[in-house]
Amino acid sequence: MAVEAEAEVEEGGAKPTKAGLPRKLIIFAAAGLLVLIAAGAGLYFFVFAGRGATDPAAEAHAVADTFIFNLPALTVNLNDDGAEGDQFLKLTIALEVADESVMAEIQPRMAKVVDAFQVYLRELRKSDLEGSAGVYRLKEELRRRVNLAIFPAQVEGILFKEILVQ
Repeated sequence: MAVEAEAEVEEGGAKPTKAGLPRKLIIFAAAGLLVLIAAGAGLYFFVFAGRGATDPAAEAHAVADTFIFNLPALTVNLNDDGAEGDQFLKLTIALEVADESVMAEIQPRMAKVVDAFQVYLRELRKSDLEGSAGVYRLKEELRRRVNLAIFPAQVEGILFKEILVQ
């Protein structure tokens, strides 16, 4: 009986092992699969995002609808604030307009546009034109002044063809 009791204890104490993959391996494989799916979806949206949303022909047509109106080159003395030597600004500008009718409206008012530019440019200092921020401020101020001079017509943008500060 004692031998039978020991045999029962040994059989009851030992648990049978399951055949198959360990639990940690299954968890890591599932996590890896999720990472691969997420990376694939991200790559798909990155590569194909926005396709079909814009039509290149429509963009080209929109760009072609603007016209360029060239102004004569302007050369002005800059405000020197007592600095030694003269400082000059040579500027060649083109106006971007929506259509040819605006170009026809600008032509008779060209003297007003050049006058508005000359008055503003003569008050600039060399330090006002330094860096991209200075050039951007110059562009926006000239756009504002030309739109005032040719009102009710409007200019879409100012294009600098040449900027020389000396």
